Amino acid sequence: QPVEATDDAFWDQFWADTATSVQDVFALVPAAEIRAVREESPSNLATLCYKAVEKLVQGAESGCHTEKERQIVLNCCRLLTRILPYIFEDPDWRGFFWSTVPGAGRGGGDEDDENARPLAESLLLAVTDLLFCPDFTVQSHRRSTVDTAEDIHSIDSCEYIWEAGVGFAHSPQPNYIHDLNRTELLKLLLTCFSEAMYLPPSSDSSNTNPWVQFFCSTENRHALPLFTSLLNVVCAYDPVGYGIPYNHLLFSDYREPLVEEAAQVLIVTLDYDSSTSSSPTVDGTTTGTAMDDVDPPGPDNLFVNYLSRIHREEDFQFILKGVARLLSNPLVQTYLPNSAKKIQFHQELLVLFWKLCDFNKKFLFFVLKSSDVLDILVPILYFLNDARADQSRVGLMHIGVFILLLLSGERNFGVRLNKPYSVRVPMDIPVFTGTHADLLIIVFHKIITSGHQRLQPLFDCLLTIIVNVSPYLKSLSMVAANKLLHLLEAFSTTWFLFSAVQNHHLVFFLLEVFNNIIQYQFDGNSNLVYAVIRKRNVFHQLANLPTDSQAIQKGLQRKKKSPEPISRTNSQDGVSMEGSHPAAPAEPGTLKTSLVATPGIDKLTEKSQVSEDGTMRSLEPEASQLSPEGNPPAALSDGEPWSGEASHSRRDRRRLSSASSSGQWTPTPDWVMSWKSKLPLQTIMRLLQVLVPQVEKICIDKGLTDESEILKFLQHGTLVGLLPVPHPILIRKYQANSGTAMWFRTYMWGVIYLRNVDPPIWYDTDVKLFEIQRV
Repeated sequence: QPVEATDDAFWDQFWADTATSVQDVFALVPAAEIRAVREESPSNLATLCYKAVEKLVQGAESGCHTEKERQIVLNCCRLLTRILPYIFEDPDWRGFFWSTVPGAGRGGGDEDDENARPLAESLLLAVTDLLFCPDFTVQSHRRSTVDTAEDIHSIDSCEYIWEAGVGFAHSPQPNYIHDLNRTELLKLLLTCFSEAMYLPPSSDSSNTNPWVQFFCSTENRHALPLFTSLLNVVCAYDPVGYGIPYNHLLFSDYREPLVEEAAQVLIVTLDYDSSTSSSPTVDGTTTGTAMDDVDPPGPDNLFVNYLSRIHREEDFQFILKGVARLLSNPLVQTYLPNSAKKIQFHQELLVLFWKLCDFNKKFLFFVLKSSDVLDILVPILYFLNDARADQSRVGLMHIGVFILLLLSGERNFGVRLNKPYSVRVPMDIPVFTGTHADLLIIVFHKIITSGHQRLQPLFDCLLTIIVNVSPYLKSLSMVAANKLLHLLEAFSTTWFLFSAVQNHHLVFFLLEVFNNIIQYQFDGNSNLVYAVIRKRNVFHQLANLPTDSQAIQKGLQRKKKSPEPISRTNSQDGVSMEGSHPAAPAEPGTLKTSLVATPGIDKLTEKSQVSEDGTMRSLEPEASQLSPEGNPPAALSDGEPWSGEASHSRRDRRRLSSASSSGQWTPTPDWVMSWKSKLPLQTIMRLLQVLVPQVEKICIDKGLTDESEILKFLQHGTLVGLLPVPHPILIRKYQANSGTAMWFRTYMWGVIYLRNVDPPIWYDTDVKLFEIQRV
């Protein structure tokens, strides 16, 4: 039956109960009942929502001084968290919170209806007020009795920032009740923002989330202290605590749920497509006319604005140290098993780190200024290596690679990689002695040769990263040099080159790596030169690649004999590091969320040329021409298509062993000729021409079979004046585009959906942004 809004006795029973937890509310209010009320007595659902918001507004107005008021606020908060997803899943209800409630004007009189706030705005403003409510979510500064309690409207919330760090020096006394209350309010905020999950993915970046838009606007007077509180709470968190083993088993950590919630709210508020904001247009000028302000106004989203304006060195240091500490936490090895707390929110941290680098270029340069960047690199390589066989973690693989692609566009990153790698994080990779560059190459080799087949679209990215850093690598270890040659060997087999339209790009990338190292870093790289000499037949076979139809058909036949995408037989992997576990595939039954396709490498990056003095200039590609490697049109180089069997033929075509069985594309002699003629083999051929006879002579003269002598000879050799003129260094820098913005949105909400299981806020609701699949 419809119940009158004035029947307080009826409505109050929903929030008057003293001891409920959010889990209780989820158990007491089953999904079927919410849907039944929504369909059969919509006026009651509307009244319930309106009344719950009204209670929050009253709580925020009064400052929640009594225990009873606080309990009512928390219960309303839990109830709305429970109900909102069911409002969002029904398109007819979606506008409900953006309508005004009749008679709910600000003054209560009829004439006030015009300027009444939509329910959504009242709700968001009440929640932000409550997040800075003395004795409820922040420490009161007054030490006196209740009657002089602080007036919530005269409070300067900047004095109540939750944690020291960026822009705030004072670290408040920890208070676990406050932490719990903040966590519940943030959970409600996240639920408000989750309307995005109920809209299908679209490349149209104009559909901003109205909840986030209002929350991050100047209407929210607490925007700055709240942004600062969330950022500082995340970056100041130290899960290991005071270093007492098993500490986390003895005391419940109230901070961790708050930190997780803060990280999730933060990345959702920063969901902003930077490629559409005043970025250069096609002709290289910035959008907007000369008449506009000299300094373009920052984005309307204040959180993005604040993030992009952080500039103090000590703030950058605090953020970087905090993120690095948390990312490294799962790698911390202790002698007592399970004695240190392991955090689970590394994916949210990676998204946050991405946003920081993408929106704040000063931060990116700070990260690369010292070897601190390696404290971010090593955990990322650890996650990439650990997740490589697990199809439920394909999203994690992508974001790790995207971050490294972004970093690799800067010269400093390549230079930093020369630092010796001494930290021994147990990883399932061969033991080696060398630098961080060796670690990166060995992990990438592992991903390509023994990763899940759905990582195929990432191969271009992985090799682009190696190309970007290659001109700066002073000395590769023998292990890494052999891995690079093994990749070339695998990618240059005829069946692989002929079986998909873009496979030859991988060979171009690898040849570019060898050319960069030989031309710019020959002196320290005798290991690589030696490996090239040993595998010289691979280069000769490439130079003599057959192009007639018969040979092409024969090459494709060969594939049937080798089912492995890339043979691992001739890769001497040796012993893995001790204490490491092999990368495991997903447990059957694991839930995962689908991802949208990522743009191809030609869309993801733009080419820049490095000039003599180290500065870069962008090379604007002529639209009509293909790039030097003969990149196919973007349609083919798109990343993984929508998960779903409809796109089967396309995915098969992407797979390593894909033949032309899909009937869509067959290699022709003209096609092979078109790219074979562009293979950049001159430098390597010249090197072989000069060095091979010399090395052979040494072997014959001295009866040598010992490679150390040959390496010694190569170390002291020089090719000055013998090689072709060095080519300019080309760097492919990541460029923001709406494709990646959409990818991040689906990935981020997928992570948030799967991580919020207690209570399961969105579980079993009709989500449209992604599909939920079981492995």
